Amino acid sequence: MKTTGPAELDWNEIERRLAFLAALPASARASMRIEKLDADELLFRAGAMPAGMFFVLSGEVRLVRSSRSGAEIILQRARHGILAEASLDQAAYHCDAIATVPATVLRLPRDVVRQALKEEHFAAAWRSELSRELRRLRAQCERLSLNSARERIIHYIETEGENGALTLPQTKKQWAAELGLTHEALYRTLSDMTNSGAIRIDGRKIRLKMNRALRA
Repeated sequence: MKTTGPAELDWNEIERRLAFLAALPASARASMRIEKLDADELLFRAGAMPAGMFFVLSGEVRLVRSSRSGAEIILQRARHGILAEASLDQAAYHCDAIATVPATVLRLPRDVVRQALKEEHFAAAWRSELSRELRRLRAQCERLSLNSARERIIHYIETEGENGALTLPQTKKQWAAELGLTHEALYRTLSDMTNSGAIRIDGRKIRLKMNRALRA
């Protein structure tokens, strides 16, 4: 993990990626650090005491636990925004945070965040960001309630993509885990949908080809 201090931060770029951080008090910015993670690198481990709050600028960081059978359970995937917001008031992390791909995160001491939240301007921006994440999680819950792999794939492309097209930021095996599918089921369904003309796959880009009524 490579860490740099506030003097090397490009705040214009940070605010472009995470607009809500524009409301962060100037006094808090001096404590900010930027950390670059390699793919599969651990950011923090379950059981550790939270000392900082993290904000994902690029790449992807996942919060994961292991089931009793040893399977990975994904609790959150963050490509931008607040990571592990619940740790603001917890005595220990309850999961591991691992970079899925090379990622850049901002780190701010937890006490500094708590102090900044006493200012209404930043508190309002924080609440707005949490609301955005809640909407995303609701969409994820709705997706996992769908019965078929086909329905989950279409729902994901429509909610996470743009204009019926999605560029995968992860491997298909990782995507299968997020969809609650085996990777075999995902590959088989993608093949069937491609053959039927429902989607077109070009490398990491997947585009829906049929209108919603025909896809249903």
